[in-house]
Amino acid sequence: MTKGGSRRALGAALLVAALTSTAACSGGSDTASGPGTGGAPAPAAGQQAPAKTAARLAAEKAAAEKAALAKRRAARAAAAKKWGLKLTPLEAPAPPKTKPRITTRKGFETDGEGLPPVFTTVPTKEKVVFLTIDDGAEKDPALIRMMADLDIPYSAFLSDYVVSDDYGYFGKMQKSQPRGVALHNHTLNHKYLPGLSYARQKREICGMQDVIEKKYGKRPELFRPPYGNYNEDTLRAAKSCGVEAVPLWASEAFPDHMEWREWDRDLHPGDIVLTHFRGEEDWKGSMPDMIRRVMNVITSKGYAVAKLEDYV
Repeated sequence: MTKGGSRRALGAALLVAALTSTAACSGGSDTASGPGTGGAPAPAAGQQAPAKTAARLAAEKAAAEKAALAKRRAARAAAAKKWGLKLTPLEAPAPPKTKPRITTRKGFETDGEGLPPVFTTVPTKEKVVFLTIDDGAEKDPALIRMMADLDIPYSAFLSDYVVSDDYGYFGKMQKSQPRGVALHNHTLNHKYLPGLSYARQKREICGMQDVIEKKYGKRPELFRPPYGNYNEDTLRAAKSCGVEAVPLWASEAFPDHMEWREWDRDLHPGDIVLTHFRGEEDWKGSMPDMIRRVMNVITSKGYAVAKLEDYV
């Protein structure tokens, strides 16, 4: 080989070696880190997606709840107009996570210990009251429709001697609202209990427990004595029948007026409101007339109706 040829061969060899070294270095860099990272490891694919998804889901949930609330309010306003209420009933706050401790109202005690508490007001600071309806004599289908349209919770305290001719009416009532209407005990025959022996009181109370369980599927935990009258035997008998509490009332509603237990003739947080299943033959108006009056009073005073069983 000539001297010039040797130089050309050596130059070519050096060029090939340089190009091979550059390619190796470049390949190693790409393997160690992604482009533009300055050598730092690339973040895992979708690393921040869960945080974004959670935030988006929370926003969507809040928007859905807001829309549902607006829909409920609009429906209730329409129902209030339909049924002739002056004011749209207020929506009750969410139920308490823990139910308040119920104790017997001062002056309503007996000498017995460990008996179901007797009370007229549920301890709460929320501006809520509870609507309860006694006996079951009047079976007005309009009442069920009205309360379902307005989405107002209420509790019924039933006596068998007036409901036995149409158990089906109260079955419809029980299922008329998404969260149900609770059916409770008001004795078999609406007797003046303190005038009865312990055995007869127990028969009145336990007998009605059996009727409600058989007809409506659940043994009640709440009991209201007829006329609000009771003695220690009443409470002992009620406890033996599975009764947990004895709610009385702080005010009573009629189609044309309200009656009050308290001296200030007013509502208070947690008050229990009593009314009855009655029609125009018994008082000055219908069941819907009574609901219109009591709801206008409750709403005008800034109160909402809550579900008694959420608190007791």
